[in-house]
Amino acid sequence: MPDTTNLTFRTPTEDDHARVLAVVGDWWGGLGGDAGARQRAALLPRLFFQHFTDTSIVVEERGELVGFLIGFLSQSRPDEAYIHFVGVSPDLHGRGLGRELYRRFFDTARRHGRKVVRAITSDTNTGSQAFHARMGFTVSSATYPDYDGAGMTRVTFERVLD
Repeated sequence: MPDTTNLTFRTPTEDDHARVLAVVGDWWGGLGGDAGARQRAALLPRLFFQHFTDTSIVVEERGELVGFLIGFLSQSRPDEAYIHFVGVSPDLHGRGLGRELYRRFFDTARRHGRKVVRAITSDTNTGSQAFHARMGFTVSSATYPDYDGAGMTRVTFERVLD
């Protein structure tokens, strides 16, 4: 577990929406240019900061946003939970914050009786694919063409909770 002495973990509020959108370009190193930034922003509509706050997490260090996880419990699949979008400040990469965010989400899913957590990433995001493997996820589909629309191939993952 990372040193969380100076970190505050809390549920997001609607006011966090703009804060998260403001960092997703920089935190992804400009991946995909303007089109990539627009795509990431489109994946984080305000509704996640209104309706999925009980299962999502924002992390701050001295008031500055340093991480977030947007996740939810499936309404249609009562045994499943879903991690939708996660970001960690590049300044904190390799320090265990991503792992801690996932651990906290797994605990929430377990408390609600969920047995499986699902997630996706783009087929080109090898860093994310490696992270999910380290977190105990298995690949459900190595390439799922047109998953999020024409030309948007994704890798799908699942992790059975113990």
